[in-house]
Order: sequence, then structure tokens, then C-alpha cells
Amino acid sequence: MPWWGWLVIGALLFGSEMFVVDAQFYLVFFGAAAAVVGLLGLVGVALPVWAQWIVFAALSIVAMVGFRKRIYEKVRKRGGPVDEPMQAGDRIELHSPLEPGKTGRVEYRGSTWTARNTDQTTLSGEVEIARVEGLTLHVRKPG
Repeated sequence: MPWWGWLVIGALLFGSEMFVVDAQFYLVFFGAAAAVVGLLGLVGVALPVWAQWIVFAALSIVAMVGFRKRIYEKVRKRGGPVDEPMQAGDRIELHSPLEPGKTGRVEYRGSTWTARNTDQTTLSGEVEIARVEGLTLHVRKPG
């Protein structure tokens, strides 16, 4: 395959990971390996087609095994410890009334959460978090 073909494949793989599909950072390493094989051809290293594929496969595997987890965590910044634990008793503001047993959306610590009314009355205004269950805040009347 010509050197420019490898560079095109590398750009397509890298671009699809970044802008089209979230493949959990695997396509980036395939794209980088294809780009390296293309650059080798560009600087004049003439490899037979079978050797190009071997270099491509080896670079992809070595890069994924060696670097994927660390780079993925830094780029995506998913997970990690929460600075302050969420506590029962914290207060939040409801922007619309919430009937007993019903759910609605609320803002809490910069994120949107599902809030479920655990009280027997319709809640509005300031409410208190009774407990946190997964991504749902169970709320009640303060006090």
C-alpha cells in the first residue's frame, strides 16, 4: 500500500474515534499505527506489503497494551474520587412542584440529577436530600 494510503487510513481512524464514535480510545491507536507506517514510507523506508501489515499490527497492539488505559483516563477524565461526599441533609432548590412519589430534574453541585419525592405532600422551593441512591436524589421537606 502506498505511504499516503496509510496516512489516510490513520486520519480516518483517528477522526472517527474523536468525532464520530466513542470506541473507548481503541481506534486512536490503530490510527496512530497506520500513520507511523505511512510516515515510514514517506521518509523512504521501503517495506513489502506484508511487512507493512506486520508493523501496523505490532504497533497497534504494543501501543494499546502499553498506553491506552493511562491516556484514556487523562483525556476522558472519567471516574475518580469525589472531593466531598454527598450527604443526606444537603439542601437543593426545586424549580417546579414535585408530587409525592414522582420524579423530576434538579441541579445539584453543577450537575443535573433525578429527584424523587419521598414525602407525602407536594414539594416546591427548598427541599432536603433524604438519601442518594445511584443517580437519584430522594428528597423531602426540610426539617
